[in-house]
Amino acid sequence: MNQRFRITRSMQSNAGDQEISLEECQQYFSTKTDFMYQTELTVRGEESTMSVEGDFFMWKHGEALIPFRHYMGELYVAVSHQDLVPLMIEIATDLRADIVEG
Repeated sequence: MNQRFRITRSMQSNAGDQEISLEECQQYFSTKTDFMYQTELTVRGEESTMSVEGDFFMWKHGEALIPFRHYMGELYVAVSHQDLVPLMIEIATDLRADIVEG
């Protein structure tokens, strides 16, 4: 089972207007060659296909695309592979944010 994490600034004492903006994410991830931005995530199962609209920064890891979703001033990611942990820490550090489970 995957654990879900948030990259957030809400835990910081000056968190009042410290949301992680979509524009900030777009600028940050545009410098990363292994990320691409898309506004829809499509998940294909054996019997069905589901699409979710939103702001997704897709990390290419081998053949897999792993979504980091920007939603209401935070980034969400499900840790499905151990290589994701150091990347998640790097992103949180670069964005001056914290990592919270849930």
